[in-house]
Amino acid sequence: MTVTGGGPFRAAVTGLGMVTAAGPDTRSSWEGILAGRPTAAEAPELAGLPVSFACRADAFDGEAVLGRRQTWRLDRTTQLAMAATAEALAQAGLDPAEWDGARVGVVLGTALGGVTTWQREADRLRELGPDSVSPLLIPMSAVNMTAGHLAAAHGARGPNFATATACASGTTALGAARDLLRSNTCDIVVAGGTEAAISPLVAAAFAKMGALSKRSDDPAGASRPFDRHRDGFVLAEGAAVLVLERPEHAAARGAVPYAYLSGYGASADAGHATRPDPEGRGAESALRAALADAGLGPDDVDHVNAHGTSTPLNDAVESAMIRRVLGERHPAVTSVKGVTGHCLGASGAIEAAVAVLSLHHQLVPPTANLTGIDAGMEVDVVADKARPLPMSTVVSHSFGFGGQNAVVTLTSA
Repeated sequence: MTVTGGGPFRAAVTGLGMVTAAGPDTRSSWEGILAGRPTAAEAPELAGLPVSFACRADAFDGEAVLGRRQTWRLDRTTQLAMAATAEALAQAGLDPAEWDGARVGVVLGTALGGVTTWQREADRLRELGPDSVSPLLIPMSAVNMTAGHLAAAHGARGPNFATATACASGTTALGAARDLLRSNTCDIVVAGGTEAAISPLVAAAFAKMGALSKRSDDPAGASRPFDRHRDGFVLAEGAAVLVLERPEHAAARGAVPYAYLSGYGASADAGHATRPDPEGRGAESALRAALADAGLGPDDVDHVNAHGTSTPLNDAVESAMIRRVLGERHPAVTSVKGVTGHCLGASGAIEAAVAVLSLHHQLVPPTANLTGIDAGMEVDVVADKARPLPMSTVVSHSFGFGGQNAVVTLTSA
């Protein structure tokens, strides 16, 4: 099934916040992505596993940003989102002390929630017994709690919920946030995604599935979307938050949008639990819906921020779908996962934020580690260096386990 809204509506993007392996804020993350600098490296917490490297947000210091007590009480998933939200609100010029909290919503996507907290406390239970388990386990790790913590921190009393559509979670959150604005339920929605799942359990599970790159001799070169030598994704952590507003609300306070979230489409493959539909039919349905929702067509698309996981199946299916739907224009395609790795439920929000910056700066980041595009992929993948490109419409794809697909259409301000 494809989900679309009731007509064209442009949500103003007035603020961005990011924490990635490329940097602890939007500026440094954008610069690292724009430079095509891979971030994968050995991860101490994965030592001894079949795949022992990941893309860690090492430059993020939770205590410096949030304080020691707050950091101690929050899972890293929430810490990353709190930092991204604070940056996004500051960028948007919004002071929560002055807004009508009843008209402010929060929608945050995550695939796994506080899984590192679950693993730590499970270890304590096994080794030390039930009295050792933290009473904060549930509020630290439940999937909905990051959105709840954000609302409490900023007095956002409007609709508050989490989206969990695997690797499409962040994009799903953006689509749901836009619907809250279009329905006039909210004037402002803080929306995005967060993930901090670099844990032995998660890494071992993905490795056993054969989903992770095994390039242990060259971690920095392991994530290589669309490359003929790709062999799997690299596990990563990160967060991105976008401040979305009703356009008249933004205009009334003199805010200048970076871009507009103008369309959203979602679908289900209704097929295999982990493999994409081999024809990309669900992905195509979501893309076409996102364009129709924005009142646009395939010929309007200038740039695609692809899901581009660096797995053999995803990249082949996605590139064929892009060619089939958008081939007449040959839009410039990129995947940021060559730099950031795969941030699971946060990836769609991070990539939407990058797409907004691409529109704002009229610049497409390169796909890192692309030394030779796979045979048969007849798409224009940007490699080697950033490409200046006049553009007014960008689409950002996200596809998740369970066959859940989500696409957003972003247009220039």
